[in-house]
Amino acid sequence: MDKLSLLENYYSRLIALERRAPLTAETYRFEIRKFLEWLEGEKLSLESSGEKAVDISDVTRYLEHRRKCDGIDSRSVAKAISALRSFSRFLEDSGFSGVSGLASLLQIPRRVDRLPEVHRKEDVDALLSSINAESALGIRNRALYELIYSAGLRISEAVRLNTEDLFLSENMARVTGKGNKERLVVFGPDALHWLKRYLKEARPELQGIGKTKALFLGRSGKRLSRKGIWKNYKPIAVKAGLSTKLHTMRHTFATELLAGGADLRSVQELLGHAEISTTQIYTHIDSSRLKDNHNKYLPKLKAWSGEQ
Repeated sequence: MDKLSLLENYYSRLIALERRAPLTAETYRFEIRKFLEWLEGEKLSLESSGEKAVDISDVTRYLEHRRKCDGIDSRSVAKAISALRSFSRFLEDSGFSGVSGLASLLQIPRRVDRLPEVHRKEDVDALLSSINAESALGIRNRALYELIYSAGLRISEAVRLNTEDLFLSENMARVTGKGNKERLVVFGPDALHWLKRYLKEARPELQGIGKTKALFLGRSGKRLSRKGIWKNYKPIAVKAGLSTKLHTMRHTFATELLAGGADLRSVQELLGHAEISTTQIYTHIDSSRLKDNHNKYLPKLKAWSGEQ
């Protein structure tokens, strides 16, 4: 079986049998494509006959290659291992005698939780204001990033929005998050203003004579992709001197809510977190801000730094 057919059969299994979410299935397919390309370069085989059959040391070398050449962190390594374990089960069921069962021997690295990066509100405001809204694409970008920030959306959630998911009179939107779970989110007046302008001026121009329910459209008149959203954001962030990680907008949204007095359960609901422990990390960010301000404005009191 050639590599392309193998990947497509594996992807079908992820969706149909393992019932993985589409985004997870895409991530696993990407990881296994990288693995198969590496095997090809190393002249290794998934079968025990013919070329040198891959073994556990080879899989370990591959993960080390990903760490060094692709610069992936422990979280990404854990995803790669999960994909390899799933692929191993697929190979075993498909009758391959090489790599089947090997990935199950791998240990998933212990996850190191880091405080997510956040922006200052004034920096986000400056970034959004810097977007050139003189064209249909510019208006779309302003509406898109205003909404992502104002509602704390994931990129995948913004991509899946349809026009029928907006309730402009109530400043709300229906969002489909992880696990296809729906929730209602609230957005502010700035996002409302740009969404109205986008729907009236820019979206009809981008859509042309075609018909689609997708809210945010690309040049072709079709639904804007996750890659397109990130690619358009990057030069805007670079120009503003901020992180090019769009997800930082979501972190900033959550931190600002808690700093403003919102309770943890409400923030959990707005973010669509399944577990409140995921939301609690933002309380640590707020605490670290308090410490920074304490040191900044009361430099003679070194309570947080441990100095006497």
